[in-house]
Amino acid sequence: MARPPPLQELPPGYTPPARATSPQIPAGSLKAPLWLRAYFQGLLFSLGCGIQRHCGKVLFLGLLAFGALALGLRVAIVETDLEQLWVEVGSRVSQELHYTKEKLGEEAAYTSQMLIQTPRQEGENVLTPEALGLHLQAALTASKVQVSLYGKSWDLNKICYKSGIPLIENGMIERMIEKLFPCVILTPLDCFWEGAKLQGGSAYLPGRPDIQWTNLDPEQLLEELGPFASLEGFRELLDKAQVGQAYVGRPCLHPDDLHCPPSAPNHHSKQAPNVAQELSGGCHGFSHKFMHWQEELLLGGMARDPQGQLLRAEALQSTFLLMSPRQLYEHFRGDYQTHDIGWSEEQAGTVLQAWQRRFVQVSVRMGKGGARGCSLLLPLRSTLSLQLAQEALPQNSSQQIHAFSSTTLDDILHAFSEVSAARVVGGYLLMLAYACVTMLRWDCAQSQGAVGLAGVLLVALAVASGLGLCALLGIAFNAATTQVLPFLALGIGVDDIFLLAHAFTEAPPGTPLQERTGECLQRTGTSVALTSISHMVAFFMAALVPIPALRAFSLQAAIVVGCNFAAVMLVFPAVLSLDLHRRHCQRLDVLCCFSSPCSARVIQILPQELGDGTVPVGIAHLTATVQAFAHCEAGSQHVVTILPPRARLVPPPSDPLGSELFSPGGSTRDLLGQEEGTRQKATCSSLPCARWNLAHFARSQFAPLLLQSHSKAIVLVLFGALLGLSLYGATLVQDGLALTDVVPRGTKEHAFLSAQLRYFSLYEVALVTQGGFDYAHSQRALFDLHQRFSSLKAVLPTPATQAPRTWLHYYRNWLLGIQAAFDQDWASGRISRHSCRNGSEDGALAYKLLLQTGDAQEPLDFSQLTTRKLVDKEGLIAPELFYVGLTMWVSSDPLGLAASQANFYPPPPEWLHDKYDTTGENLRIPAAQPLEFAQFPFLLRGLQKTADFVEAIEGARAACAEAGQAGVRAYPSGSPFLFWEQYLGLRRYFLLAICILLVCTFLVCALLLLNPWTAGLIGFLTTQGSRNLRAAHALERTFAPVTDGAVSTLLGLLMLAGSNFDFIIRYFFVVLTVLTLLGLLHGLVLLPVLLSILGPPPEVVQMYKESPEVLSPPAPREGGLRWGLPPTLPQSFARVTTSMTVALHPPPLPGAYIHPASDEPTWSPVATSAASGSSNLSSRGPCPATG
Repeated sequence: MARPPPLQELPPGYTPPARATSPQIPAGSLKAPLWLRAYFQGLLFSLGCGIQRHCGKVLFLGLLAFGALALGLRVAIVETDLEQLWVEVGSRVSQELHYTKEKLGEEAAYTSQMLIQTPRQEGENVLTPEALGLHLQAALTASKVQVSLYGKSWDLNKICYKSGIPLIENGMIERMIEKLFPCVILTPLDCFWEGAKLQGGSAYLPGRPDIQWTNLDPEQLLEELGPFASLEGFRELLDKAQVGQAYVGRPCLHPDDLHCPPSAPNHHSKQAPNVAQELSGGCHGFSHKFMHWQEELLLGGMARDPQGQLLRAEALQSTFLLMSPRQLYEHFRGDYQTHDIGWSEEQAGTVLQAWQRRFVQVSVRMGKGGARGCSLLLPLRSTLSLQLAQEALPQNSSQQIHAFSSTTLDDILHAFSEVSAARVVGGYLLMLAYACVTMLRWDCAQSQGAVGLAGVLLVALAVASGLGLCALLGIAFNAATTQVLPFLALGIGVDDIFLLAHAFTEAPPGTPLQERTGECLQRTGTSVALTSISHMVAFFMAALVPIPALRAFSLQAAIVVGCNFAAVMLVFPAVLSLDLHRRHCQRLDVLCCFSSPCSARVIQILPQELGDGTVPVGIAHLTATVQAFAHCEAGSQHVVTILPPRARLVPPPSDPLGSELFSPGGSTRDLLGQEEGTRQKATCSSLPCARWNLAHFARSQFAPLLLQSHSKAIVLVLFGALLGLSLYGATLVQDGLALTDVVPRGTKEHAFLSAQLRYFSLYEVALVTQGGFDYAHSQRALFDLHQRFSSLKAVLPTPATQAPRTWLHYYRNWLLGIQAAFDQDWASGRISRHSCRNGSEDGALAYKLLLQTGDAQEPLDFSQLTTRKLVDKEGLIAPELFYVGLTMWVSSDPLGLAASQANFYPPPPEWLHDKYDTTGENLRIPAAQPLEFAQFPFLLRGLQKTADFVEAIEGARAACAEAGQAGVRAYPSGSPFLFWEQYLGLRRYFLLAICILLVCTFLVCALLLLNPWTAGLIGFLTTQGSRNLRAAHALERTFAPVTDGAVSTLLGLLMLAGSNFDFIIRYFFVVLTVLTLLGLLHGLVLLPVLLSILGPPPEVVQMYKESPEVLSPPAPREGGLRWGLPPTLPQSFARVTTSMTVALHPPPLPGAYIHPASDEPTWSPVATSAASGSSNLSSRGPCPATG
């Protein structure tokens, strides 16, 4: 390269070296990163040119591919099972659930339906006969439902859960007992005679009125039936269960009721009972021993006196238990009522669903005539209807009823997972309107309304294709997918659409027509790739959190963002190329079939002098001859040029930073307006609203205001305070997701859940013991495990008057009872060594059990009758009799077995006891198989916050771990462990995901931009000048696309605000909206201020390689170039006389671009490097002409 002449007084014809010999050169040691980035941008440039050359083919193939992927939505599966959504596959809870289902089946437990009554007036007492009377009416109305199916009638008495129906040899008595045996209903009404009204069973005996629980005295009935059947064993069973007179011996709420039995304590006095006193300590079902309902299950908001006596309560609760489909099938299998219909478990489930749907039909009918509120618009299959329950309540009642069912949650999830077509269509139409309006221009050559419409439609197709690909990959959809992802992906995708569209309209002057798309991708492709890859990395990192619903949502979001990225980088440039063709052919925007009226305009500007020796800034090409003084700074190789006042460059008054920023006119109207305004000060100019845009606002108003010293101080103080407030708020974040958040506010379901959470925060759990150890020799460890679990803070203690409600305690107590009966019979001589016929039923049972040896060859040993005990002094069952006695207990004490909720697997064999049968077969009792599954039931209370659940779970796990050291394999089971177990390590996983995300995002930025500084400061390092100048220019370039992107994201999120679910509004709409606004403020306010104060030096410097011996001038004042000549020049300045060609050229027709004339040097101010930016760094060859 020829050395330029020394920097002295140069001839007027001297011009700066050509662009090829005076490039932007890198500062310092950044040449390799810039070259690599230029290579990457060169690839993007080639990609853009190729897409433009084959835009039609690319668009067709792209739409075809995305459309094919979108068809995958036809096989999409929406997951609504809470276990599948919440429990991680392979986790500890998942393995425990699998074990439970393997032993007990899918649906082995009963289902519950609950009815809660609260006063309308806050704090009102419900422990009154009137309030309980209203509760009775609501419960009766809710239970009087029948359905006809398969030619049979099904009512509550047939499908309810019944606890421990005894086996009776007398078939007639057995059928009568089966019809009369009461349903398990946990209700405060059981403290009174009125509780019998909820039991719908009845039986008929000749010469008697229909037998119902309202008139049934079991003791009297057995006396009447005694002469006709041997019911001694059944009588002993009722005596052990402490049935007594059942309901007829309890006080009447309304003693003036005509059906109040004479045996009621207040029948004769006609005095209303003291409700608080009767409910104190809880209530009992028909069995006082095995059916004790504790206060916490029945009453909420209780208040007591100093002595602990119950005074008042604010809520009542009744719980109806229904059989599961499996239980219903087993109950009626082989029954005469179902022998002709091909009875199956599937039919049993259909019966239950039909009966439950009947509730809904009645609910809708009642809702049309009575008080009703906003409810879920779908059939809640198992909801105890509020309207149905309120049927019996007066319109002016002071009480209100809330109803729910255990399976209602599934229905809520189904509603939660449904796609709202109206909101989806409304959101996308709103985005279409915004994109079209913001990209329309008065100037047809600059208008891009059709591009905006096509871009939004393309993003919609990309979202559909991404979701279709997820469906094809087998990723199940959930509520977050259907409710949130379509709108979130729309906002993210449209951001890049705006960025590309803005860059396409701001191509550097002189860019050939066939290189426009390549130039656009070269300048913005890196930013689009950076944001898209960062989003994908963020969503992939979120998949580390071990919650399947969140993991599926994160993977789907990452795939959708990837499809958006492919559509924006490959297909949308083809849309831009077609729009460029439309502009070149002078067609209207949107209505591209019509010619543009702008095409007929002819503009001619004759050469003439500019008045007052003033050269307007902002015109594309100017010609003037000026005398300049230049000084080269030896250290940084910057060139400072000072122009004399002979040809003053005067920025427009509305452009405070116009002396520093290069801003070519946006249209012919702008160019003519500037020229006329400068030459003649004419009033004939374009309207301000036609010329105003976001870039103009950023350049002329926002940047000058923001970059003032006092503004920077205010920004730093405010954001510092915001940071401190955010850090403090982070300490207040609590884990957990309330069930009320996923239920529409204002509905009856939400009211029930709120009341239940407030008054009845109880959870049924079980301590499951597995196989793999010997139960018979591990009894002490089992008792210790139960004791440790019972001592947990959250466990509801058993009343002191009640035995622990576990099978091992019931089993041991039963053995102690029959041992005591045997000892009495043996002492009195009713039982001898060879006969037990004269003994009691319990004595005979003990006699047969004591004979057992456990040896198949010699199973009986009569010498053991008096030498062994069933239970030793330490309270442990004899190990050799453990499994034989288990068979006897299960068959002889069904009420105790049902109350224990043991759920043995394998189930012990059935065995019928007959004390008069002393043959060898009846004496040989089959031993139960070794247990592989059993459970102890517990109730957890006071669990309001996630921290309470976590504490209870940790205590339960610790108890199981201690039992494991003793050889007992056990684990806790129940909804708290199912849905709150994940919170034990959730924060750890969250912090891990955040850390990995930050590292990966930084690495992505560094790899794409190949400079760690640039990874944090995008768009600032390739501009030259002072920090203020570069920050202002970065603002001018990014303000419009960043603002449009933020607005588009907010528009996409706006549709989430219309959701009926608080979960969507609180955890998605509010959070994402705040994050978007904070990101906008950080990008447009805080980051420019920080860059103007602490920004790194530029990567490239525009310079002329003149004499290196010239010394540096003093650093220019903040603001960059100083216009005007100082009174005296420093000696280090050399005088330069240079000629700059200044000419006004009319702009070409829309879409037509020409190269600058070869005989005229192209001059641009220092700041023009920001306009071209990284494009000047690209090593690209000529783009082939469009064919």
